Amino acid sequence: MTAVPETDELDEPVTRVAQPRQLIVTIYGLYSRNEGGWLSIASLICLLADLGVDESAVRSSISRLKRRGILEAVRRGGTAGYELSEQALAILREGDHRIFERKQATLAEGWLLAVFSVPESERHKRHVLRSQLTKLGFGTAAPGVWIAPAHLRKTTEEVLRRLKLDGYADLFQAEHLAFGSVAEKVREWWDLDQLEALYGDFLETHSTVLDRSRQVPDQRTAFADYVGVLTDWRRLPYLDPGLPAELLPEQWAGTRAADLFFTLQAQLEEPARAHVAAAITP
Repeated sequence: MTAVPETDELDEPVTRVAQPRQLIVTIYGLYSRNEGGWLSIASLICLLADLGVDESAVRSSISRLKRRGILEAVRRGGTAGYELSEQALAILREGDHRIFERKQATLAEGWLLAVFSVPESERHKRHVLRSQLTKLGFGTAAPGVWIAPAHLRKTTEEVLRRLKLDGYADLFQAEHLAFGSVAEKVREWWDLDQLEALYGDFLETHSTVLDRSRQVPDQRTAFADYVGVLTDWRRLPYLDPGLPAELLPEQWAGTRAADLFFTLQAQLEEPARAHVAAAITP
């Protein structure tokens, strides 16, 4: 089995328009695990059609996800389909907590420091480590010293172990003692302006969905809206380390974006799941 590429995982860079393969990953993450991680090709084509994706794009995207080791071809009762690989399932399990739970650090919890050393002969591992720490929400405190709120410790340990990168890194729990303002320093450690812009894009794109969802949308519309909302949302909690509220700018867009996402989830999840259940029923 081809492993999920270390530098790619299940997500790709944030874009304004979700790609078919990103929508497929969202559908698998939401709905296939109740089916043992498997969905038929016919069901996928039907569900993606509800999102405006044609059959050729679905098949092309499935092939790419198969090459990346995310999906595996499996027939059930003579029906062709694909199921999630073990590594993909592990990544999705890790993501559940990050995506569907609101976690904000407190100053009293302290900080997590990651320091790593990679031999020049394995310098590709250095890029993988940096990439993974960025995806986990780490900022850069100094060359070779990465920082995150301490509540990310367990997730960081799990990811580094799964990718066999734990032998190159050390993790420390730390406290800022002196000097300077931590609120000013976090703007050096993280690009909060860029993160706020991404949250702003999410709010701009999906505020209209909130207006529509208040009218009790039909199940097909609820499904299309929910998959689109979640596909755009699921990258953001990985870029946001969940900094203490007192270190964030006033009227932080991330708070409003999270409010919007969880409101939409509450309104859309049940009718969307009912639509999928009907679509995948033999």
